[in-house]
Amino acid sequence: MTAKTLMIMGTHSNAGKSILVTALCRIFAQDGYRVAPFKAQNMALNAGVTPEGHEIGRATVAQAEAAGVPAHVDMNPVLLKPEGHGRSQVVLNGKHHTHIEAGNWLSLKQYLWGHVTAALDRLRQRCDLVIIEGAGSPAEINLKTGDIVNMRVARYAQAPVLLAGDIDRGGVFAALVGTMVLLEPEEQALVKGFLINKFRGDISLLGDGLQMLQDRAFGTPTLGVIPLLPDIGIAAEDSVALDDIGRATAGAGTKPVDIAVIRLPRISNFDDFDPLLAETGVAVRFVERPDDLGTPQAVILPGTKMTLADLNWLDETGLAAQIKTLAVAGTEVVGICGGYQLLGGPIYDPDGAEAAPGSEAMGLGLLPISTTFAGDKHTVQVQATLTAAAGPLAGLYGSPIHGYEIHMGRSQPADPTVSPLCQIVTGGSHPDGVVAANGRVWGTYLHGLFDNDALRHAWLRHLGWQGDGSLFDRQQAYNRLADHVREHIDMAALNEIVWGKSQPSFPI
Repeated sequence: MTAKTLMIMGTHSNAGKSILVTALCRIFAQDGYRVAPFKAQNMALNAGVTPEGHEIGRATVAQAEAAGVPAHVDMNPVLLKPEGHGRSQVVLNGKHHTHIEAGNWLSLKQYLWGHVTAALDRLRQRCDLVIIEGAGSPAEINLKTGDIVNMRVARYAQAPVLLAGDIDRGGVFAALVGTMVLLEPEEQALVKGFLINKFRGDISLLGDGLQMLQDRAFGTPTLGVIPLLPDIGIAAEDSVALDDIGRATAGAGTKPVDIAVIRLPRISNFDDFDPLLAETGVAVRFVERPDDLGTPQAVILPGTKMTLADLNWLDETGLAAQIKTLAVAGTEVVGICGGYQLLGGPIYDPDGAEAAPGSEAMGLGLLPISTTFAGDKHTVQVQATLTAAAGPLAGLYGSPIHGYEIHMGRSQPADPTVSPLCQIVTGGSHPDGVVAANGRVWGTYLHGLFDNDALRHAWLRHLGWQGDGSLFDRQQAYNRLADHVREHIDMAALNEIVWGKSQPSFPI
């Protein structure tokens, strides 16, 4: 039987679409349905890896986890990874497809549309309900011609749509009404309700406004007013969310361990730090100016889509020199994926993967490695054992860890005697990462490293943390989110929208 569909759109980016889809995936899974998320086209540098080694948006991976199903490439057939100056890498069906300039985008969209519909059709044969996420706003007049992610998907699937607006940023009523006015009549008919997201204050004060909204928006009802839920602990899609993360965590706790994550212009997979953000007594700051770096206990260079461009940025801002000074003074410095490459020595780009063919650059020189960009991207989920011979992780020698890799470059130690961070044991045994400066500076290609509780706690305690060592549980975060949204949404009305007058019996 072909699955039912429900689509969540927003009045703008960062309205909360991804988090709402995550919540609804968990809610309907809790209610016994086989649920899957779907996003036709995602533009993000936060990416994840499916069990089959396909690359999809990280928010979609989180939604699949919330639904209790393995992430699959059919859930996000098109992933765009911005590289700067109007250029993006196109990942199609989980693998690198091409690079494209913004001006040439329309010429590719019709080809991609066939892959979008095929993926959605396959997904609908495997579950009871597909919850579809839109992108940005469905009412961007300049983008509607080439739409493959918003109303074109809703029309294709005949999906009922819930339109979400962010009241925390102001103007939510104008945004909801304005969006409806700009839609075509057949598109307006698909919008079955509004969700007002990130509310603060007394909900009773919205009464007149909600009635006026329904009157002005062609009778469309508001199905829920969802209060702001801080510290969700679930992967965000866009780096815009880092603005909120910084405000939420700065100064948390009493004399917290101070960790500065460098907010690279092309930062990727910043959900690597969600487990650190969830710890009591840890303050994670995302820093992009030298004046804000200060003297933290640790500096982390995160993943980046464009290592060479972000290396130039580090040099130009003065952060590179500042990080090297801190390292010499004894500050812990960690690099993950692209950040690992940045901490090393020579970086070679013989084929022009990121810059002109034959380009070379020198990293920060804090790790004894050289990196060469290769044409094929390495995407895989991995199991490994820790092999650090020095530093805070040496006491965990031989302990198992897990993570995933998404990278173009290959790094080799310049010193064969240097200690690797770990030994990969899946897909052929080989070392990963490097530990230097008596364990104070280290790097790895593994994303998701801090999801490993023992590793995270050992490293934090080395920094002076005195937390209770609680486990980081994403499933608990999904349940907390689902309970919150379920409490503030009209589930009876939503079930009628999805299933009709009566809910189906199981199985469908």
